[in-house]
This record gives sequence, structure tokens and C-alpha cells, in this order.
Amino acid sequence: MSVTPGSPARRRVAVVGTGAIVSGSHLPALRAHSDRVELVAAVDVDQERLDVFRELAGAQVAGYTSMDAMLDAVRPDLVLIGTPPSLHRDQTVAALKAGAWVLCEKPLTLSLAEYDEIAAAEEASGAYAAVVFQHRYGSGAVHARELITSGELGAPLVAHCQTTWHRDAAYYAVPWRGKWASEGGGPTMGHGIHQYDLLLHLLGEWEEIRAMAARLVHDTESEDVSTALVRFRSGALATVVNSVLSPDEVSRIRIDCADATVELTHLYGHGNDSWAYTPAPHVASERATAWRTPVADVPSSHTAQLGTLLDAYDTGTRPPGSGHDARATLEFAAALYKAAFTGSSVHAGEIGPGDPFYEAMYGDHPDWAPKERA
Repeated sequence: MSVTPGSPARRRVAVVGTGAIVSGSHLPALRAHSDRVELVAAVDVDQERLDVFRELAGAQVAGYTSMDAMLDAVRPDLVLIGTPPSLHRDQTVAALKAGAWVLCEKPLTLSLAEYDEIAAAEEASGAYAAVVFQHRYGSGAVHARELITSGELGAPLVAHCQTTWHRDAAYYAVPWRGKWASEGGGPTMGHGIHQYDLLLHLLGEWEEIRAMAARLVHDTESEDVSTALVRFRSGALATVVNSVLSPDEVSRIRIDCADATVELTHLYGHGNDSWAYTPAPHVASERATAWRTPVADVPSSHTAQLGTLLDAYDTGTRPPGSGHDARATLEFAAALYKAAFTGSSVHAGEIGPGDPFYEAMYGDHPDWAPKERA
């Protein structure tokens, strides 16, 4: 695939979906990068919601109720997608075919099979599609990854990744939630994916997963809790917990390395103060002092990730959070589900065409497959 580097001009941007995530996160990110981007169009099938968004975003933003009509009329450079997950694949492919780059909310697709369709569309168009995993891009995360991958903290040995949140019955009363066809899964796909994506970003390739999942409270097709044991290629062992049953909500990553423990504790976003480093007894204090988070405090945010994508656009290079990078996180989710539903350990790379978990996260398992399917 070849991409012609673009000049550092203001990129023409369209948003698809104008709900809370777009108005509350993507719009502030676009405003923060107003010297590099111009929001020119918005798409929503709900005309009233579209009108409200345009009042918020500015009169210069053209409104459309059809994505195809918008792509034909506007030909944007970049499309930001914030619609329900079941729409992501088709909307991303349409934008790529129109020559636009894409930044799409998670999950980018509902299955590995759908993801590979996007990869094919990238190859044909020369444009790229990235998924929103904003927790990678805060300065604390960047600093931690540098320390771990450089070996400064010693070899990673033990890790814990925790997304213990709480969602009530009213949350799942929204028609598309809790269903495989519209969300792709439960907290493993829709909630904990942010934390274990960051864990993979910090620790690298995983090797093996064993897991369990259950529906303990909510009347949903998908799970409301999952747990996993993970072996990384480095030899490190980790636990991963994804829950929407936890009244005391927290997001946490802890990695015990040979020379230090690094901990991240937050809920929906982190800053430098969310990170802590505890040196092993044998580590000199001067060395541990150098681990402190950087002076510049960049919170994890859509703003931070959009900046890295625009940098890639300016140089015509693949943006982070796309390609193999994004697929690896989706493969982790598929492997977790397969391990949980089959009771077998799953190894990296084993889920491919012909495997039912390649086509859908429930893998056509009789106890988990949708009860009503077309």
C-alpha cells in the first residue's frame, strides 16, 4: 500500500453520529486542533439530534442524514465515526472507498472477519482506519511504555488489568446494548477493551489465554463479567477482569517488573498523577527518581490521539491504533471469548477463517449464540 504524504494543511473533517461521544469528546478534540482541522460536515439519521449538534458545532458545518450523500458532496479528508458498533464496519469501508482516513470508536468491528474486510478496503484505497484507544496517548502511558520496553524497570513478570464498572438495568434498556449483533459482546468488548488494549500496548505480544465468562445479573445475550489468565510472549503472566457488576468502580493496571512496580489507577481517563512507581528494595533512590512521570502532563484523551493521527496524515504513514496494532486487540477479545466459552486455552494466531470465533465473538456456541437470528 502506498500513501502520498499530505501537506500540513487544515484537514477537512466529517463526523458520523452526533451523540454524546462525538459532541463530548470528538468535538473538543477538533477544537483543540483547530489550526490543523476544519469540521465541515456531520451525519446523523436523527434530524433533531443533528440540528442540536450543528448549533453546538457552528453554522459552517453542513448536515446530512445519509453518509453516502455526505461523502459524495463533501469528499472529506478524515471521517470520525461515533455510531453504534454494528455500523462501524460498513461506515468505515464507505469512508475508505471515498479516500478518507477514519478514526472510529471502539470496537472498530464486531469480529476478526469484519476487521479483515476493513484491511482489504485500506489496501484498495490507500487510506487508513484507526480505532479510538485514547488511553495509550496520555503522557503517563507514553512514559510508562518507554520505561518498560527499554528494560529500565527490569523484565515484566506479573500484571493485573482491571475494569470493574457498574451498569444498571436502565443502561441495558437501550435496544442495541447487550446484543451480539449490535455490540459484538459485553464488557469484554465494550468496556474493558480500553484497559487491556493499554496492557497489550505496555507488555507487547501475548501467547496464551485461559478464561471464564458469565451472565450473573443482566438479562443480556452477552456476558456481564469475564476473567482471564494470560501468558505473554515475554513470559509475564497477567490477570484480566472485565465487569459491569461492580459498585465501587475503578480502572487499574499494575505491572510488577524485576526492578519496580508500575501502577495506573483511574476510572475513565488518566493524567500523570494517576501513575505510581515503586522501586524494588535493591534499586538506588537516584535511579527511581528518574522514573517519575514527565513534567508535561497530557491527559489520555481523544485530543491526544487525534494529534498523533494528524501527524501520521501529514507524513503519509500508517497511524498508531490501526492495522496489526488494532487487530491484535480485537484478536485478544476473540481469544478471550473462545477460551471462556470452550473451556480450552487459546493461543495467539489460532483464530482464522473457518473458526466460528473468527466470524463472531460468540463462536456459534449453543449457550451463547443469539436466540433469534435472521
